[in-house]
Amino acid sequence: MTAPAPASPASESVLSHRPFTLFWGARVASTIANQMQIVAVGWQVYQLTHSAFDLGMVGLVQFLPALFLALLVGHVADRYDRRKIARICLFIKGVAAAALAIGSIYGWLDKEAIFAIVFVIGATHAFESPTLQALVPGLVPARLLPRAVAWAASATQTAVIIGPALGGFIYVLGPSAVYTTSSALFIGASLLVSLIRIESALPRREPATLSSLLAGIAFIKSRPAILGAISLDLFAVLLGGATALLPIYAHDILATGPLGLGLLRSAPAVGALSTAIFLARRPLSRRVGRSMFIAVAVFGLATIVFALSRSFVLSLAALVVLGASDMISVVVRSSFVQLETPDHMRGRVSAVNSVFIGTSNQLGEFESGVTAAWLGPVPAVLLGGVGTVVVVLLWIRLFPTLFGLDKLTSPAAAPHPPNHPPSPATPTAT
Repeated sequence: MTAPAPASPASESVLSHRPFTLFWGARVASTIANQMQIVAVGWQVYQLTHSAFDLGMVGLVQFLPALFLALLVGHVADRYDRRKIARICLFIKGVAAAALAIGSIYGWLDKEAIFAIVFVIGATHAFESPTLQALVPGLVPARLLPRAVAWAASATQTAVIIGPALGGFIYVLGPSAVYTTSSALFIGASLLVSLIRIESALPRREPATLSSLLAGIAFIKSRPAILGAISLDLFAVLLGGATALLPIYAHDILATGPLGLGLLRSAPAVGALSTAIFLARRPLSRRVGRSMFIAVAVFGLATIVFALSRSFVLSLAALVVLGASDMISVVVRSSFVQLETPDHMRGRVSAVNSVFIGTSNQLGEFESGVTAAWLGPVPAVLLGGVGTVVVVLLWIRLFPTLFGLDKLTSPAAAPHPPNHPPSPATPTAT
């Protein structure tokens, strides 16, 4: 289905487009499930091992499949129906969550079994994440993409607020209850994606050559501003991985339980959600590059405050600021990258972006776990916050064009590969 052109784009809501509304609902359900699962896995692993290194390993086993599959999943997202890929991935996540529940009920879910199932989840997420990123521009007119990105981010942050707290509350009934609920939500999200109907031509299936697999990397390399935006967020997330150590902070430093852990995990989303809703209604119009750099610097400073805090309330406040600043960076970067990328390249570029950004969350968790095992949790988080601020200052010098970016414009007329037609003015999803 196609949406009618509005008389006033400035006042048009992206939620009036049914495909995007279904996508938004699926995003909420799947992210709630994922966040509940993260709380349960983190608490369960720490109860089993009392090891910061093993908490970091949870992140690593999710990162590795995404790293090794990155080039393949981008090519798949540009060759096949993105809705089908997302639907299958969400269903597999539901099955994996059910396996965690069964293992908890029958007592065979040890550390190694958790890592194996989390590895499967990571491999599935490697396909799902870039596919969903590439799908968004086809759900709304191009002029509404920055608003759509903000609303999609608000879906994520709404779920990140609800999910961890709900997971911590349900964990009182045991980890199996959390995993069962997560499984039902993943399958529900898969059904919502299956209801999305959009008019679009089937993708042109380019031969799976080495050149086509590496096209996303080549595209990003040819555009320094895009490379700068993605790599800035990469290092910020990699260094500022305080959330991986939240079970230790909750258990050993702030002396709270699973419910307290859920609240700590929800706190960044409180700031992020309020910021996302604000940006969805009033997108940044000027000096967007400068705003992104300032936001990442504030992210680093908030990480430093959290590292040094011994007050539960101050820790929550620092995480709220951390989430709000991160959301500004996410919306600017995501909108900029999508607007500068033609539709036939979005899957491959999104796959590279997912490795840089999405999986850097897991790699950041591993880095934080290893650093905490060596230095202790407080020095590890403090070092990450300081490192983030240093990276911001360095990136301002390395990418002055990105720092001076004034506005998010309409899709750029990027060069197209031989024998491939240019993308339409209003991109469509496959």
